[in-house]
Amino acid sequence: MSQSNGVAKPHGGRLINKISIKDPTGLIAFSVSTDLANDIENIADGIFSPLEGFLGQQDFEIVITKGRLANDLPWTIPIVLDVDDSTAKKMKDAGDVLLTNPQGKGFAILNVEETYSFDKEKTIKGVYGTSDSKHPGVARIMSMKEILVGGKIDYIKRPEETSIRKYRKTPKETRADFEKSGWKTIVAFQTRNPPHVAHEMLQKTSLTTRDGLFVNPLIGKKKSGDFVDEVIIKCYETLIEHYYPKNKCKLATLHTEMRYAGPKEAIHHGIMRQNYGCTHIIIGRDHAGVGNYYDPFAAQKIFDDYPDLEITPVFFPAFFYCKKCLNFTNDRVCPHGVEDREQLSGTKLRTMIQEGKPPSQYILRPEVSKIIMSSNKPFVD
Repeated sequence: MSQSNGVAKPHGGRLINKISIKDPTGLIAFSVSTDLANDIENIADGIFSPLEGFLGQQDFEIVITKGRLANDLPWTIPIVLDVDDSTAKKMKDAGDVLLTNPQGKGFAILNVEETYSFDKEKTIKGVYGTSDSKHPGVARIMSMKEILVGGKIDYIKRPEETSIRKYRKTPKETRADFEKSGWKTIVAFQTRNPPHVAHEMLQKTSLTTRDGLFVNPLIGKKKSGDFVDEVIIKCYETLIEHYYPKNKCKLATLHTEMRYAGPKEAIHHGIMRQNYGCTHIIIGRDHAGVGNYYDPFAAQKIFDDYPDLEITPVFFPAFFYCKKCLNFTNDRVCPHGVEDREQLSGTKLRTMIQEGKPPSQYILRPEVSKIIMSSNKPFVD
């Protein structure tokens, strides 16, 4: 694996920086959603390196058919701006346009290079592998407008700082943190949930042979029933404070929406963490999946198709507590049956919390359980 300054080199070899001091005076303004505004900031900071803006048609078509950019670099999730036909014409005529957030504040300039229509069915099957409208990612694409706008961005104004953004870091910052800590091997952990003890064991097992752990919760739009961002962050703050060795674990938030694209999203998650400077990423069972749309190990198998990635996946079976082994283990080494295992499903945890029943210490650390149980609104509506 190629490394630079002790950490993985950016995807494509160069960390993109689209922070700008350009003057937007006189530009026509167009509003985008909060989630899209987050992804534009991710482009600007190099989290989505090598992207410098929204995909043009050639890149878009190859991403959805082959999971790569036109230059053959791995890329599996299309980052696009969708608009209606009349808006597309106005944007193309204007050339440079100001993008505003839902509060009407301008934050980026888009240089409109092209506008193009796209095949929703082809896009859905290429990214999600299913056309079932019950899949949240499929439903999202079906609701998109008909025209996509391609072009590079210049980022001119950050959003106001909030408690939810205090852990947001740029790849430049995380790389500096890793180097200052003397870490040369860094394993990333993607999550959209509070930490179960099984997750903790998986993370610590990875840490035994690497210099540092990078816990990177996804903050953004999620489906109903997922945990809210504030609860996830508080739980990890507490877990790291009480159960992790000092200077071995760093917490930073990734502000983007969950796509639930299973294997394709696993590659996307790996690319983003490589840009942060990580050398490894934990890919667990049914990574980035939802329902029963993907084979439980599809997100691990897909890495065989991407040997040119500069981040190495770390594969684990599911961990659980075995009452006979008297420790946390997995089915590769534990001979005992399901009846001896304390393990957790999202549905089981949600039901226990809604019924006011604290999970056992073999499922959640008591400090973590207390945070969840005391929350007035632990789940997304």
